[in-house]
Amino acid sequence: MEVREMQQPQTTSKDGYLQENRMESEGIVEVCSISHGETEGRDGVSHLINKVASRSNLNQAYKKVKANKGAPGVDGMTVNELFAYLVLNKEELIEQIKTGSYEPQPVKRVEIPKPDGSKRKLGVPTVRDRLIQQAILQVIEKKIDPTFSDSSFGFRPNRSAHDAMNCAKEYYKQGYRTVVDIDMKQYFDTVNHDKLMFHLEEHIKDKIILTLIRKFLRSGVSINGTIVPTEIGVPQGGNISPILSNLFLDQFDKELEKRGHQFVRYADDCNIYVKSRKAGERVMKSATTFLEKRLKLTVNREKSEIGSPTKRKFLGFCLHKTKQGVGFRPHQKSKRNFEEKLRQLTKRNRPGSIRQIIKEINEVTTGWINYYGISYMKNYIRTIDQWIRRRIRQIIWKRWKKVKTKYKSLIKLKVPKQKAWEWANTRKGYWRIACSFILHQAITNKILEGIGLKNLNHIFEKAHSNY
Repeated sequence: MEVREMQQPQTTSKDGYLQENRMESEGIVEVCSISHGETEGRDGVSHLINKVASRSNLNQAYKKVKANKGAPGVDGMTVNELFAYLVLNKEELIEQIKTGSYEPQPVKRVEIPKPDGSKRKLGVPTVRDRLIQQAILQVIEKKIDPTFSDSSFGFRPNRSAHDAMNCAKEYYKQGYRTVVDIDMKQYFDTVNHDKLMFHLEEHIKDKIILTLIRKFLRSGVSINGTIVPTEIGVPQGGNISPILSNLFLDQFDKELEKRGHQFVRYADDCNIYVKSRKAGERVMKSATTFLEKRLKLTVNREKSEIGSPTKRKFLGFCLHKTKQGVGFRPHQKSKRNFEEKLRQLTKRNRPGSIRQIIKEINEVTTGWINYYGISYMKNYIRTIDQWIRRRIRQIIWKRWKKVKTKYKSLIKLKVPKQKAWEWANTRKGYWRIACSFILHQAITNKILEGIGLKNLNHIFEKAHSNY
């Protein structure tokens, strides 16, 4: 992996990435260099770590880490500072990888609020740790992922939540009209390290890779500057955390397959489909016993339930039966969370320019519709689109404040003088005015779209047509 000093500016390489993204640049000494022994030995043990430390693998890991961006870890190093660090420390870092002597730093604890009021605990590794974890992931994923169950969809290559929902739909169409919805309490924080490593050793024989992964698991968590040891759990936020969490629950998948169950699992969300309530009760009991006795996990009995797939929330969706067949709809909780986000963004006393507010609205609406676009929700999208426009008109009307400003603004927007003066002096409330004919005539949909507001109906039609 050579880095050369560039004689002339080069913006992109053949693959479209910045030249620096390949950790190569002309004239500077090589960032990463390794012997060509990148294949496993006859015993399948000796040389897998060489694949991790190879030039091509580290280049690919660097590009991935830089593209994902992310916040600095406990050492404060940003993603943009990683390249300069690698130029100066490449030989030492590669040697530490190949010998297994690399010592990861504690992850920085970050708590993300959840819609139910609780907080999701995330761990932010340093960018150096992210680079090495990504390099390890790229090697072990090729060996481990093909062994996973076809019913596992979370955080796997070429699989998505939409694939999981399509699988659930097929089970429903086949007559599995009862779902056993199992919720695991704080799954990522309760994974047993010894059981995880034992299962990992069935797939990966390279002891150096196993040593590095064990170190990452036990690197500790920094909470307000205090380092807390991690004796259990797989911190959410690390590059290798998803595959390790999938690997641990693969034991559960294999057990369900052995028993002949139809199921869909996405990370720690698991739905088992059966044909009757009685069968569901039996499966709930046996699955809970396996998870708690064999895997030492905790099943949240308050959230785990047996019910209909048309009512139970899975990945934000419910199944939906129509004359056209079985489809999807966003769960009511998903809609409420979406509406609450928009309500906060469009509060009439919030700061920021109208263009900035619209930009933030577009980010939320586009992301939400692209995810839920497989659903039947044409009327809902039309209603939300109208509601957002009314909320924006309300903000604009409030910001005009004075009678004089309202009058001049309405005149500027081609409202007749008599009507402009009449409405500028009205005592009606902001929300009522926002829905009035006069404000619709003044601040038209075309004007709102002209300053950046996206038409949700068009976004939905495009997203829905892709499925």
